[in-house]
Amino acid sequence: MPSFKVDTSTAVVFVATAPTPKLVSKQTGERAMDRETGAGLSTVSLLISDEGEGNLYQVTVPETGLPEGLMPGMPVSVIGLKARDWENTFNGQTRHGISFRAVAITVGA
Repeated sequence: MPSFKVDTSTAVVFVATAPTPKLVSKQTGERAMDRETGAGLSTVSLLISDEGEGNLYQVTVPETGLPEGLMPGMPVSVIGLKARDWENTFNGQTRHGISFRAVAITVGA
């Protein structure tokens, strides 16, 4: 499925929750890995506010793109943010949504 660039150049972005490892399976604890680089993936919640509207996004980022000490409330910039729609069927139920992925997060606005 195609992905789309998300422009955050005029947005104010804050960390809502610190990064946590993204798992392939909660039962096994296997960590998700970037297919191209082999880097471990993490998920970080970001509050992105632009044009008077704020939204909370769960963004997947390779561990190589995360600075040390990322904490809730820190202003950050998002590098290479993309959105991709997804759909899957499990046990006869179809689910769909939008996933967000970034190349990196940097501290400071």
